[in-house]
Amino acid sequence: MPTLPSLSRRRFLGAAGALGAAATLSVPDAALGVPDAAGAGVGASGSDVTPIAWQSLGSYPGTDAAGGRVTAILAGSSRYLIGPWYAGTYTRYLPDGYIDLKGTDERAVRLPAMAAVAAATALTTGTYDPRTLSAANATIRTRNLIRTLAARHRANNADPATRWGNGWQTALWAYYTALAGWLFWERLDTTERDHLATLLAWEADRLTTGDDVHLIGTGGDQLYMTRRDGTVVTPGDSKAEEDNWSAAALSLAAVMMPRHPNAARWTRRNIELLLAAAACPQDLTGNRTINGVRLSTWLQGTNIADDGTLQNHARLHPLYMVAFDQSLYQGFVFGLAHRPAPRAALHNINRTYAALVEKPFPLPDGGTTPIYRADSAEIHYPEGNDWGTHFPFYFGNFDLLVTLTGQDTGIHPAAAKWERLHNEAQLTLMSRFPDGRTYGATGENTYYGREHRIGAMAAQAYLTLFLARNTTGNRLRWR
Repeated sequence: MPTLPSLSRRRFLGAAGALGAAATLSVPDAALGVPDAAGAGVGASGSDVTPIAWQSLGSYPGTDAAGGRVTAILAGSSRYLIGPWYAGTYTRYLPDGYIDLKGTDERAVRLPAMAAVAAATALTTGTYDPRTLSAANATIRTRNLIRTLAARHRANNADPATRWGNGWQTALWAYYTALAGWLFWERLDTTERDHLATLLAWEADRLTTGDDVHLIGTGGDQLYMTRRDGTVVTPGDSKAEEDNWSAAALSLAAVMMPRHPNAARWTRRNIELLLAAAACPQDLTGNRTINGVRLSTWLQGTNIADDGTLQNHARLHPLYMVAFDQSLYQGFVFGLAHRPAPRAALHNINRTYAALVEKPFPLPDGGTTPIYRADSAEIHYPEGNDWGTHFPFYFGNFDLLVTLTGQDTGIHPAAAKWERLHNEAQLTLMSRFPDGRTYGATGENTYYGREHRIGAMAAQAYLTLFLARNTTGNRLRWR
């Protein structure tokens, strides 16, 4: 692995261009809050974490065609996020020494967490492009994001005005924050490491309180759109995405802290949520068992149809079909620790991918087309797309993961063809701008975290490539 730029052990250094004249700051440690009881479990500290043993993982040259495309996407996106976006967003430190996140909602927490994943991956793997900001300053900024996000989680912060956590989507934010921190572990101090372990364990413990119907506890959010008896609990709103992003936090907790007293609980709940995410009606019958879970007995509902499609935002929605990328990322998470990922992460991926590539849908002129238009990067949205017009990398990212995990068996054309078409279209979008970003007009992608989403996907796709096409052999394994 390439060596990261040296970083002073002084805790707060202002990167050039980020804070103007405040180039060097010496700031007291942040006060530590006392987490509330819910989800606290037995707690965790940095000493519970097993760091990534980079020296034993070999390397990935990135010289294959798909690798070249993903490397370029990651390099551009991370350069934009930790460069112009960071400089324009974080202009001051607060009195306790952390940058001002400007809130506790998705925009304030998820976006910098995704940016941190992109930048930490690029810097750690040597794919960072320093043409407009040195790697040393990019490292300082990335650490600022990680340490601030971790310190502001409610497990480490008693101030209700600045703390985040214990919300519908916060397991995903915790996953991004902790993943960036794990990748950057050698550049963090003891307090920062403790904060990361504590927040991840807190969110993971919260998720283990659920059962085979409910995500958390015995009420509230459920695991399924449709119950076993056919009752539709959340019309037009599959729970697949919520299940698999919650599983992501559990998987990372189990991998980062394998000797933690709750690691077995996190591992089991991860498997359960992966299976629930991709459950279809056919899974409710038969004798199939995956990772010790008998599907017909444990599953109490479904989230996708037998044909592999799913609904979200009250429509059949291809963008949420490829949101199973979050399940497939578990390959690299476990691979970084030399461990096989659960087979549950692959459940029904082939079924969903076949629905993208092969299932015909009617066209207004009387013809039909699959969601993937023949020999084109264009996507057909059978019931429209409420998120905008330009999403090639959402699909190219999924195509790559399907290729690397072998989930396109029996599907034609194969996923590698679609990866090329979609990711070349992504690079064409990026070529319009010199700063590495993807999007122009708001209508191209209306999500306010659109650039951050590209960066987080590119980072995780690159890490999957790193494990799959490593100089020491394919390290993506499934049990």
